[in-house]
Amino acid sequence: MESATVRDTRGVPPLPALIQIGLIGLLLVAAAVAWALSNSQMSGMDAGPGTALGSLGFFIGTWVLMMAAMMFPSIAPMVMMFARLQEGRRERGANVPAGVTVLFVGGYLVSWTAAGLFAYGVFELGRAVSGDVFAWDNAGPYLAGGIVVGAAIYQLTPLKDVCLRHCRSPLMFLMSHAKPGRIGALRMGIEHGGYCLGCCWMLMAALFALGVMSIGWMAFIAALIAIEKLLPWRTIANRGITLLLLVLGLSVAFTPENVPGLTLPGSPEAMKAMGMESGEMKPGSMPGMKSGGMNGEGSGMKSGGMKSDGMQR
Repeated sequence: MESATVRDTRGVPPLPALIQIGLIGLLLVAAAVAWALSNSQMSGMDAGPGTALGSLGFFIGTWVLMMAAMMFPSIAPMVMMFARLQEGRRERGANVPAGVTVLFVGGYLVSWTAAGLFAYGVFELGRAVSGDVFAWDNAGPYLAGGIVVGAAIYQLTPLKDVCLRHCRSPLMFLMSHAKPGRIGALRMGIEHGGYCLGCCWMLMAALFALGVMSIGWMAFIAALIAIEKLLPWRTIANRGITLLLLVLGLSVAFTPENVPGLTLPGSPEAMKAMGMESGEMKPGSMPGMKSGGMNGEGSGMKSGGMKSDGMQR
């Protein structure tokens, strides 16, 4: 059995109870607020696999909220260990600047923001060059299902294992990547975000394949991340997630209509979610979409056939 934190932390001074409660509380409250804001931002925008991302500014703002909501609970052990190490340095008389823990978390979000920019570029480029090849009534289900199956396969790769070990071993990571000062804390956060990205990038790709603007699929992926990072049974959690993703991917590819919670592009459910049953848009729907014509740049949907970022029904 492998704990989500390294076993031997006897040399690290414990944090005062008030600081521990405060840190955990701040992370959980921040995650809860991010969940609420994400739900508000994404309301009425789940058109299923290949849902359009909207403008770059809108997507990046929503993406950062999503990452805070999904990842803050999972990085709590790392943040707590970082704070413990800084407290130990203070007790030994070292000069530890104020705000280094906040900068560590900020650096972590910088990595995920960069990943979001890259994902946006890849997504939009794919839309531009693929045409109707991956329309939902063509190869769309196989592409979406294949990405989820790819996420299952990635669970078993050496790179996944290395990155997951770093994420689950806060003391090992922090001791081997220690850097002084505020800039050092920011850099450590960015580096930890890099390992976390290496661990979870295919899970995020699966989220895009299932519907990146779906609060339900967002919660599903967040739960998988928390399970593999926090539960003590690392191998069991990893293999269980692999099997679950494999079954889900095959179901999306071959029987998407039977997948619970999956909105099929172009279906009446997708139209209802986008508020287009009567040719009108919900106030919170996809930016850039024109009422009736549905030919806005941000949506990628055209009259006469719902086009959800290259996946069409």
